[in-house]
Amino acid sequence: MENSSPSKDFIREIVEEDNRTGKYGGRVHTRFPPEPNAYLHLGHAKAILVSYGIAEEYGGKFNLRFDDTNPIKEEEEYIKAIIEDVKWLGADFEDRIFYASDYFEQMYQWAIELIEKELAYVDDSTPEQISEMRGDVRTPGKNSPFRDRPIEESVDLFKRMKEGEFSDGTRVLRAKIDMTHPNMNMRDPVMYRILHATHPHTGDKWCIYPMYDWAHGLEDSIEGITHSLCSLEFENHRPLYDWFIDAINKDRPERIHHPQQIEFARLNVSYTIMSKRKHLDLLDNGIISGLDDPRLPTIRGMRRRGYPPEAIREFCSRIGVAKVNSTIAFELLEACVRDVLNKTAPRYMGVLNPLKVIITNYPEDKDEMMDAINNPEDPSAGTRQVPFSNTLYIERDDFMLDPPKKFFRLAPGREVRLRYAYFLTCQEAITDPETGEVKELRCTIDPETRGGDAPDGRRVKATLHWVSAKHAIESEVRVYDRLFTVEEPLGQKDKDFKEFVNPESLNVLTDCKVEPLISELKPGDRFQFERLGYFCIDQDTIYNGNGKMPVINKTVGLRDTWAKLKKMKKM
Repeated sequence: MENSSPSKDFIREIVEEDNRTGKYGGRVHTRFPPEPNAYLHLGHAKAILVSYGIAEEYGGKFNLRFDDTNPIKEEEEYIKAIIEDVKWLGADFEDRIFYASDYFEQMYQWAIELIEKELAYVDDSTPEQISEMRGDVRTPGKNSPFRDRPIEESVDLFKRMKEGEFSDGTRVLRAKIDMTHPNMNMRDPVMYRILHATHPHTGDKWCIYPMYDWAHGLEDSIEGITHSLCSLEFENHRPLYDWFIDAINKDRPERIHHPQQIEFARLNVSYTIMSKRKHLDLLDNGIISGLDDPRLPTIRGMRRRGYPPEAIREFCSRIGVAKVNSTIAFELLEACVRDVLNKTAPRYMGVLNPLKVIITNYPEDKDEMMDAINNPEDPSAGTRQVPFSNTLYIERDDFMLDPPKKFFRLAPGREVRLRYAYFLTCQEAITDPETGEVKELRCTIDPETRGGDAPDGRRVKATLHWVSAKHAIESEVRVYDRLFTVEEPLGQKDKDFKEFVNPESLNVLTDCKVEPLISELKPGDRFQFERLGYFCIDQDTIYNGNGKMPVINKTVGLRDTWAKLKKMKKM
């Protein structure tokens, strides 16, 4: 996996010290443990790349493991999508795909052990009663009336829970720790609940399911994970994970492996949100088209928008690993995308807001092919042929009837260069008599300037892109912008984050004209429209008997115009 060399962060310092002391026999084994209940997002990408990067750097192993402990919310679709997305990012888990559900029997046996050690008990209290008994950060909890239930009775009830004898919600298995503990997670947490639901991986084999906090550390233990890397939100859960491992190991001749959990700051990016629940809220309110909407920071959304995996890896490498949460500027992500695409994306010409140009001194029945450079950053990319004819399209913004002083593009009587073609002079602008809108331009070319400069040495101040009208392919272009109008949409006091959705976050252009080679591209292919930005072919591209009508997503502009706009607003 190629990306910038990582700096020596605090996690790597811990790993190197562990290797120096032989804590794990020199082993480094990490994992990424997603719950298969949604698509992955940019925050997950950081977690994947941190864990995989450390394993790769220190010659270790990296597992992909699904924490599939809640069958109600989990779907096979998400499992397939996560596998595909992790591979797409470049994290190689080889053949190590695991599931928490593979370990259900072992976890169940360990739960029996804890009951027999008087460290767990079956509780008949309702969820509401359990919540009330826990107290709060200022009030100590109260012991359940079932806390001192005899060992034999709890073992018997737990086994009957497993056999499906009881209905959902009637009983749980709880750890016996300390109901007055200052850490709320340690107040006799629930380990198992009854849930009669079909599991996507185990079917109907189980009707009790482990809680995440019980399962998480045990999964790491079973797989021999050395460094269990988590975001800071799990810091208060670490004492519980440690307690469970220590409780199993108590008075046990064969001790189970004890992983080391290390927490780092989660990823927050300005003008967007990482919450799965908030993404669903946007979907339910019709604000986005799906969880792969290109405005979302989901990996599938970013892929659809045209972000290359190399750019995401570079972004995560640049921001590094920290101990304190912070918000990273969206502009940095876009800069990484730009840097990668500038070197790798082929160039084409497309006109998004077309204005017709008729060249009066060029024969109507003549076509010729112009040599165009595919990528000036990569000479090995070679050239392509672009058709030219007497009727072209240029961008409407590239012409003004009465231009201001610093407008150097096309205007009546002014000469410009057509990219890869001729010098062009506007002789006449045809306008709508009622609205004054320019409908068409009548121009002439200088035949002596084909593909280069003028023989007499005269120069022009602007070069315009264009498309031959006769050869142009109709396309739809979706221009994306920030999803929100404020940097931290979830940080606005007493406001619903949806109030800050940017009404201009999607602008669909339906009358775009692009050069014919675009029709040969397939969904996911990335490229640059010269002078306009970077784009990619969307999965919604229309195929019919008359050929292909490309649907094109704008990935990112050629420059950071958003940062410039923010600076102007502050002036």
